[in-house]
Amino acid sequence: MADEQEIMCKLESIKEIRNKTLQMEKIKARLKAEFEALESEERHLKEYKQEMDLLLQEKMAHVEELRLIHADINVMENTIKQSENDLNKLLESTRRLHDEYKPLKEHVDALRMTLGLQRLPDLCEEEEKLSLEPVCHATSKFTGMHPYALCAKPKVGPGTPRSPNGSRMNEEKGNTWNFSAQPLGQKNC
Repeated sequence: MADEQEIMCKLESIKEIRNKTLQMEKIKARLKAEFEALESEERHLKEYKQEMDLLLQEKMAHVEELRLIHADINVMENTIKQSENDLNKLLESTRRLHDEYKPLKEHVDALRMTLGLQRLPDLCEEEEKLSLEPVCHATSKFTGMHPYALCAKPKVGPGTPRSPNGSRMNEEKGNTWNFSAQPLGQKNC
């Protein structure tokens, strides 16, 4: 009977070993699945971090691009302001020179007429470059910015009658430059 008890103990031990082995195999399978999921999640996390790094690099590239664009805008704004200042100075200087020229020419013409000589031709008759018409067109974007902009009278056409001294004139007024303190684009010339 001691042999039977010993056999029964061994059978019980074998049964327990079998049960524990099955339990261990189940846990081992679960561990294997967990390790595979862990490795997969680590790979995904690594990919996510790489993608984040790429996105941050792209963001920094765009930030730098925007910074350069803002720098270019600032340079252009300063250039435009400087150009507007230069244009205003040139327009003022041109107006002053014309103000000096006009009475001097009228005086010279009066002296010439007392001697029976013809009047000197007007500036716009002498040279195309002295017509301020292109300046009016070139600065038309800045109409409100240049209150003292000069506007030259358009040159007279070939059918315009001549004045008694031989120069061409408009029917309304003589062919003189009309400098007035008005915004560009509002020509009274």
